[in-house]
Amino acid sequence: MDIATRVYNHKWKIDPIVRSLIDTDFYKLLMCQSVFRNKPDTQVTFSLINRSDRVPLAKLIDEGELREQLDHIRSLSLSRGESTWLRGNTFYGKRQMFRPDFMEWFEGLRLPAYHLERRGDQYELTFEGSWPEVMLWEIPALSVLMELRSRAVINDMGRFELQVLYARAMTRVWEKIERLRQIDGLGIADFGTRRRHSFLWQDWCVQAMMEGLGSAFTGTSNCLIAMRREVEAIGTNAHELPMVYSALAEDDAALARAPYEVLSDWHEEHDGNLRIILPDTYGTQGFLDNAPDWLAGWTGIRIDSGDPARAAEIAIRWWQARGEDPTEKRVIFSDGLDVEKIAELHQQFAGRVKASFGWGTLLTNDFRGLVPGDALAPFSLVCKAISANGRPTVKLSDNPEKAMGPAEEIARYKRVFGVGAQDRMDVIV
Repeated sequence: MDIATRVYNHKWKIDPIVRSLIDTDFYKLLMCQSVFRNKPDTQVTFSLINRSDRVPLAKLIDEGELREQLDHIRSLSLSRGESTWLRGNTFYGKRQMFRPDFMEWFEGLRLPAYHLERRGDQYELTFEGSWPEVMLWEIPALSVLMELRSRAVINDMGRFELQVLYARAMTRVWEKIERLRQIDGLGIADFGTRRRHSFLWQDWCVQAMMEGLGSAFTGTSNCLIAMRREVEAIGTNAHELPMVYSALAEDDAALARAPYEVLSDWHEEHDGNLRIILPDTYGTQGFLDNAPDWLAGWTGIRIDSGDPARAAEIAIRWWQARGEDPTEKRVIFSDGLDVEKIAELHQQFAGRVKASFGWGTLLTNDFRGLVPGDALAPFSLVCKAISANGRPTVKLSDNPEKAMGPAEEIARYKRVFGVGAQDRMDVIV
């Protein structure tokens, strides 16, 4: 597809940003099924959080256009083909990963209402309701805001300017791919849905990875692209689960148990499959120090904040102390990766663990330096659960720059989970 020509000819007006309810990350659907079966009546609030206030979204993006895109998402439902793919496809070696009761609910779903209000140069965008419904707003909401920002920047570009812009961006992606295919034993997936430049661009990046990396490209987190391009849908779970479970805890003792109850429910939900630990919600070191022994037998961990090499070393020591062989364990690096860091981490941990990589924003939205004022540079935008049954959620992370929640609750969680001094790191994306 000639993306530049399509952008120029259509000016995006006939291109809805989110084309399907499965234009989302695979882990959202896996988590949604678990929530649907375990915590269906929990009431949550999700909110947009722009960590990069240098990007004035409300000045760049027309409120009417934003509402139009959000309203379009509320009109979407699963197509017959999408339902058939989810019901009948094999994911992670298992057929019928999605159970009939969940699929019947999902086939009848329309996303709930949203609340949108301008606050200075930013938008306040929130979603309230039952957890299984509201959680499915996160990825499409982020995709809409990111792509509307892209459209605003390139709206006045001419035909040749757009062609050169995309030619330069394509060259950059391909040069990265050429460097990556020099790495022996690489395993890498696309994790770039939530902060992509656009749907068309993410789809192009996936096709480039397929051609350029062959079997080293293990799949994409985007379900719609996975279905259309016939590649693996990749994903397990995210911080959302322990954040909400922890908010529901009645006291400090229940709070300390909550992150492990998440994984107990997950284990039961997936019959022992998809056993990847995400340990950093309230600090990796403390989580592993207090983890029950049965977790050491899981397949591996995903590292999504802080110093990735340090977190991997902590995991290796933890496995060794519990009689597990780290060389048989999967370590998935997924935080702010680009080619240099991928190559560095692969070299450092090759032969010590099964290292793999979830490449996100700097795959699907690296337009840095390609327009005046760096107006297309990626930025850190998230949509998180901020309350559950009226109680605030908290995330500590291995990087305090990613922490969220009321100050008094952050202090309480640090005490309960034994989180000591943390190293601050810039949040790139």
